[in-house]
Amino acid sequence: MEEVKKPMGWKELYLKEDWWAIYLGLGIVFAAILFFYSGNPLLKSLSVLPPKWTESGKLFEHFSTNVIWYVAQFCFWLIIFSISTKILGFKQTEYIPSFIFLYILSVITFIIGEYKPLSDNGFEPPLVALLIGLFISNTLRVPKWMDSGFRVEYYIKTGIVLLGATLPFTLILWAGHIALFQATLVSVITCLTIYFVGTKLFGLDKRFSSVLGVGAAICGVSAAIAVGGAVKAKKEDISITITLVTIWAIVMIFFIPYASKFLNLHPAPVGAWVGSSEFADAAGFAAAVAYGKMVGNEEPAVRAFTLMKVIGRDIWLGIWSFIFALIACLKWEKEECGEKPKASEIWWRFPKFVLGFFVASVIITVIASGYSQADYKNILTPELIKPIKSLRSWAFIFCFLSIGLTTRFRELASAGKKPFWAFTIGVIVNATIGFILSVLVLGDFWIEKTMQ
Repeated sequence: MEEVKKPMGWKELYLKEDWWAIYLGLGIVFAAILFFYSGNPLLKSLSVLPPKWTESGKLFEHFSTNVIWYVAQFCFWLIIFSISTKILGFKQTEYIPSFIFLYILSVITFIIGEYKPLSDNGFEPPLVALLIGLFISNTLRVPKWMDSGFRVEYYIKTGIVLLGATLPFTLILWAGHIALFQATLVSVITCLTIYFVGTKLFGLDKRFSSVLGVGAAICGVSAAIAVGGAVKAKKEDISITITLVTIWAIVMIFFIPYASKFLNLHPAPVGAWVGSSEFADAAGFAAAVAYGKMVGNEEPAVRAFTLMKVIGRDIWLGIWSFIFALIACLKWEKEECGEKPKASEIWWRFPKFVLGFFVASVIITVIASGYSQADYKNILTPELIKPIKSLRSWAFIFCFLSIGLTTRFRELASAGKKPFWAFTIGVIVNATIGFILSVLVLGDFWIEKTMQ
């Protein structure tokens, strides 16, 4: 176990990345709302993304038309991140050139990931970002000082706050109690399986096992970082979990669609199975789309996946973070130190950016409550949600590139085979339960749900 640091008190309001992620994420949400109601398209333009493409001419035309907005967006990110990281104590002579490199690499990543022949086969931008980052960090010598700009936690926490704005509670209610029940059952069984297999069968540290468990149970990278911070796990434990999530996310992109094709399944239950058993949103979306294209009907697969994974499982991020923060404070550290911790320790330990996630969701929920489901899709989504979602995509790409750029396989090899097998057993349990619930038990429900 790492030495438990004393809480920094209210200084954390400006000395922790959690709070800066909240300030930045909610700031973007409030700006989007302001521009939405005023009819100003500024944020929509500022949130520009490279489009999907097959012909280089159209890609060149896009950048020629929007070059000024890419420059403006770069300045937007650089100014905000530079100010906040300076307050957080990072050298700007290191951070600024590192972030310039990261942004340029992010543009390249989007270009590669949005190339349709690649994206149609599961190589979406987040996966491409991981692969590019891993390739660079394990084949080239990146100066150690550049890690200053590869702020994995800052970027993912900002992205998660923005994720909350794209998940209003109206969507959660629309998912229905049956879908939420399935998501809950899958999440709980997967997490507990890996935790107990890791600790009891392989003798792994309980903190490490908890990070592995939530990494498979919820939304992979963000869950590992959130719970890892809550239980004070070692940095290498989080890195190993992220690597395992990535490996199995890639496997599932191909396994579930082709297994479903062999079984000749309806796309709606398959989408729910993907949502139950994929370990990353981008990889899951790619798998759902891939199967939809195999059978010539994408919509049911994508809708069921969204309800199951993006809405059903991802909301467990805050729940697991709170549960493991409680367990770490009230049980593990009490047993290790022999002292009863203060109740306030739970507050200091809890990942605050999760609060930003819920606040953003509540704000958009209040706005969405005045719209029908059809108007939400046709008005709110393109005019209000899409700019937030696009900026969230940039934050996630910054994160996934940073993960790859700071992950060295030689450093992970020392962990041995036990974490791999603990996680893999959880994957097998997860995929089996996901198939049984999505196809055999609730198959008719998912077909009917996606036809509404």
